[in-house]
Amino acid sequence: MTNLAFALAATIKHDGHGGVADLLSTPEQASAWLAAQSADLGRFLPPSRAENLPNPDEMLRELVRMRRAVRALFARAVAPGAPSKADADQLMGVDEALTVVNAAAARLGTAELVWDEEPSSRWAYATEDPVNLLGGAVGRSVIEFMVGPDRQRLRACPAARCVKYFLQDDPRQTWCSPTCGNRERVNRHYRKRTGG
Repeated sequence: MTNLAFALAATIKHDGHGGVADLLSTPEQASAWLAAQSADLGRFLPPSRAENLPNPDEMLRELVRMRRAVRALFARAVAPGAPSKADADQLMGVDEALTVVNAAAARLGTAELVWDEEPSSRWAYATEDPVNLLGGAVGRSVIEFMVGPDRQRLRACPAARCVKYFLQDDPRQTWCSPTCGNRERVNRHYRKRTGG
């Protein structure tokens, strides 16, 4: 299962033609993305909300706002390495991103201990508003990712036109995919041959 925050950051990618593709540019795309993330959303949201998130326009605005915060924190997490090229010049500040994430996570509520037959915990939701719940789910996911073991594996792909963050599976892995690695090797060979 992919971390919700990581999946949200990956909604910006290279378009294959030197530009950037935004996979959350319409409410329909946001709805499709949310449907694809239903399993991870279900970890954070009440069951009735995880399956039925209304008002796609508000959801899109909240997802884009949270994505800006996630990508800013990812850029900070890969430092001193360079951030993803997609938005390196327009990232929100780390302090602002932390404020956005923490405020969103707080909307979800807190964990509380309950004791039926055995002790267990459950979320005590602070709101029923679906936009606040969505932001809270992403916020909690960001916190979970940033304090978890995967943060140490987070990298920004250094390929010339790539805009992705990826999780390094092997210490020798430099690029997010073999395609980026091949493109960089071809570029390096071309520069050697042409002297440029």
